[in-house]
Amino acid sequence: MPQPERLTDTPEFRLQLPKGGGEARGYLLKEFGGNGTHKFLVRQGSAVAAEASPGLGDHARRLRAELRADGALVEAPADPARPKAPPCWVATRDIECNSSSAAAALVCGYSASGPDHWRTDEGYPLNDYLSTNWRPPRKAWLVRGSNVSGRNLVRQLWLREGIVSLAGAHLPPLEETDPTKSALRRFVEAGYEGAASYNQKQGLVDELHAFLTQMRVADTVATISDGRLHVGRITGEAEQTASPGGLSNLRRTVTWSPGSYAYEELPDEVQQRLSVQHDVVDLTGVLDALDGLIGRADDTDPVATDATGEPLTAERPAQRELSLPPVTDGLADDLLVHDRVWLEEIRELLVDEKQLVFYGPPGTGKTYLALRLAEFLGGGPEQVKIVQFHPSYAYEDFFEGFRPVEDPDTREVAFRLTAGPLRELADLASREGNRHIPHFLIIDEINRANLAKVFGELYFLLEYRTRSVRLTYSADDFALPPNLFVIGTMNTADRSIALVDAAMRRRFAFVELSPRTEPTAGLLARWLEREGRDPEPARLLDALNARIDDADFAIGPSYLMKPGVYRDGGLERTWRTKILPLLEEYHYGEGIDVAARYGLDSLREQHP
Repeated sequence: MPQPERLTDTPEFRLQLPKGGGEARGYLLKEFGGNGTHKFLVRQGSAVAAEASPGLGDHARRLRAELRADGALVEAPADPARPKAPPCWVATRDIECNSSSAAAALVCGYSASGPDHWRTDEGYPLNDYLSTNWRPPRKAWLVRGSNVSGRNLVRQLWLREGIVSLAGAHLPPLEETDPTKSALRRFVEAGYEGAASYNQKQGLVDELHAFLTQMRVADTVATISDGRLHVGRITGEAEQTASPGGLSNLRRTVTWSPGSYAYEELPDEVQQRLSVQHDVVDLTGVLDALDGLIGRADDTDPVATDATGEPLTAERPAQRELSLPPVTDGLADDLLVHDRVWLEEIRELLVDEKQLVFYGPPGTGKTYLALRLAEFLGGGPEQVKIVQFHPSYAYEDFFEGFRPVEDPDTREVAFRLTAGPLRELADLASREGNRHIPHFLIIDEINRANLAKVFGELYFLLEYRTRSVRLTYSADDFALPPNLFVIGTMNTADRSIALVDAAMRRRFAFVELSPRTEPTAGLLARWLEREGRDPEPARLLDALNARIDDADFAIGPSYLMKPGVYRDGGLERTWRTKILPLLEEYHYGEGIDVAARYGLDSLREQHP
């Protein structure tokens, strides 16, 4: 009997049974089964679970019974090394199955997705080697093009010519219209060898696969340029063409809707998805919100300008030297900062040090200020990533490490080298065309973690930005890009700032935000004036902080800058449930009547 012909350019796949029950191996066949997918051959010697779940389909049950009856599946000998392993059978010959899912059901004893369960020795799913499977009738996508090697393709090319594009200068001619992810991975590994990290290559494979095979005609596409969202509809299949510098040689035609939408006026769920830091992002989850924007566009798009106010054109592209934009009066007014000079000093500290920490009591707006400054100086939320440290946070979480990835069905765990937020942002900042754009990492509660454990050899790079080190896990030679800035926040009320070592203090500039000094001291009064509210809460907060002996336990204004405070009874409720409990902790064990000393009635008597 002739041997079934194996599908070319596909490797052998394996499936690990749960609880140490052995392993099955097999490969795709060129012949198609009855359901229109490639048949799958389970190889001789493969382990097969002896127990079947109640939900296993009738066809799979009959196949297992027939194979047992004719001796193709026999009981596996006991393994003394695995006395608690579940009972299993072993295949005495190759077994041809109608599909990879039928093969997975045969092996596992329960209904299972073959494209997801069968994996290569490197851990890649069989799905990567198949053409595109079913997907929703219409999806939505974000494709970034405002900075491609320093050029704003959105204004210079996409909107004018009715296209959306990706750069693919290092890709060979693509013969398939829907290349598999496996084929794209081979092209990227060969074309970008030495030019990209493992994390950048994986991101590029995912983006190419989405652009070339997942997108469809009639899908919604969106992009951001100059702080505004443009939305359109894809009208053409992906094409590979020559382009200057290879900046746009993968293209799809698009009908762009007239006008655009200011980023800050978009729905919150849309803003959240737009902040994902990839060049191609699936926005299908907010498709309804994007559809709801159509018809409400502002047809008077602002002219893109540089920091001096001069318009940007195709002949006059944006500046390509790294710099932080100058502080504006508009930013100071928006942040309610009393003096623009204070913000200019923060900017200069970032230019000189690259890293700084805002520290102070709770409620002083440290995280809010860090995020707003980073978005302004970086040019948008896509250049900003935020993480929060905690006592169990480690180097593997922060930078990179081998992390366990569990199969949801078999419960088997495989360890894969995975990039953390710092590695992801550093790779993004160091990409060609991004190196003149500031990128910001916000580390909230930076003093909550064991900093030496989290940073590891990166401590050295924070101080010596022009040097590189050999990384612990990937063994790459790595340097922090000069356009990566770090802003941390510290809460001083828990005294943990005292635990920050000298190495940390040497590498970061420290800026205090205190309710007793500007710009925080008068913030609430300025906010109340802008909102047209009674100034009493600002007077009460000043009176409260005057009674608190320790500046580290002063109460910040953000507690009283929320809408709920100004509903009926809201101020009293906030004071009782948010502010007084903090002061109870401060005076714990001292026998002080906190409500009598710091309550609203007492403060109002002194400051009517």
